[in-house]
Amino acid sequence: MAWLWLIVGGCFEVGFTTCLRYVDGFRNVPWTLGFLASVTLSMGLLELASRSIAMGTAYAVWGGIGALGTVMVGILWFGEPLTAVRGLLILGIVGCIAGLKATA
Repeated sequence: MAWLWLIVGGCFEVGFTTCLRYVDGFRNVPWTLGFLASVTLSMGLLELASRSIAMGTAYAVWGGIGALGTVMVGILWFGEPLTAVRGLLILGIVGCIAGLKATA
């Protein structure tokens, strides 16, 4: 169950990084509330998962999911480029996450 919490927490990390694009110095209240809710849930689920998963592994996987998800949101919704180099680096992140899961 800890791995599920960690994955969901990583997804909420994508939520808070995406909300950051729109908070406008925290003056945009709906996006700021979304940011605060997402960061609270993300950190809370990371803490919950780290009770059963080694903190270093949990944090690396959580951060990797957040980084990967944020890059994908940028590519799919904000028109950021997907170059060959970015694609290879994304695969590297996925490989590292899988490797940490496999050795945990």
